[in-house]
Amino acid sequence: MEQVDYIIVGAGYAGIFFAHQLIKEKKSFKIFYDGSISASQISAGVCNPVILKRFNTFWKSREQTDYLDIIFKEIELYTSKNYLINENVVRIFHNDSEKVQWTKNAQKEDLKSYLSPDFITLEWVENPFGAGKVNQSRRVDVSNFFLDMFKYLEDNNYLIKEKFEHQIINNEENSYKNIAFKNLIFCEGVASRKNPFFDRVPIQPNKGHCLKVKLTGRPDSYIIKKKHFLFGVGKDEYYYGGTYDRFDQTGDINQNSVEELKTGLMEIYINDFEIQDVNIGFRATVADRRPILGRHQEHTNLYILNGLGARGVYNGSYFSKVLFDFIENGLKLESEIDVKRFY
Repeated sequence: MEQVDYIIVGAGYAGIFFAHQLIKEKKSFKIFYDGSISASQISAGVCNPVILKRFNTFWKSREQTDYLDIIFKEIELYTSKNYLINENVVRIFHNDSEKVQWTKNAQKEDLKSYLSPDFITLEWVENPFGAGKVNQSRRVDVSNFFLDMFKYLEDNNYLIKEKFEHQIINNEENSYKNIAFKNLIFCEGVASRKNPFFDRVPIQPNKGHCLKVKLTGRPDSYIIKKKHFLFGVGKDEYYYGGTYDRFDQTGDINQNSVEELKTGLMEIYINDFEIQDVNIGFRATVADRRPILGRHQEHTNLYILNGLGARGVYNGSYFSKVLFDFIENGLKLESEIDVKRFY
């Protein structure tokens, strides 16, 4: 029987970033991936420290923003690539009152390093009231990040491409099939609702649609946001999205959501465009807007890392380190994120 320090179940942002912590610390592990396309893999990958609806920030934004550079430089050591793209988010204003609110918030201690006091005018999209730039915002090259990480994991014999079956875990022997493990980490996103060990954790699926579009003119080289994000991903190809829907739990494309995206894009982009692809995914969200980390009540070598919501890169990168330090170094979890809040 093969002996490993860890088994990871799931290979979205949570699973991949936790795998990185194990690679960095030279721990042995296997990561199970069933081949399905996760919400992480079709996400925008935007790393934005500002809530753009009311121009506020969020819990742990400074810590997460600072850690982002650290973890991607660590990953670069074995992939030879840095997947952070230094394009800033710019928020198109709906009216003059939003500009006033931006200016007011830009003077606050926790926001002044993020909200640029100098407004800009975008050349290629409609922005009659101008736009504000979010400093220290950026995005991840999502497709290449997952492509390269999967290749690295497979080439180094970490990756197991099959569905994980919870019912055949042997908790007495700490084994799964022919693998003996010290610790098992569930990073399953919305699939955790079928996990018998953490089925009381209230993960709420939030369905999102995004478009890949071909534009006839090249917009400004920012991550442009009014109702949704718009940015380039290839020659004449752009990402536009995404929507939020807590009620539609089907795996089908919802035409109302597609129309919402088309209308939002036409509001800022007056030239012709072609929809090349529509993607959907289900974000794992939590009502209290905090990720879920921690140890199973009874089986003390079973853990969870979930509930990353719409900030998959931020939450996945930062809290993967928090969970690793909890398991390996005995650091205490803050009550806001501890899975024990649901028991």
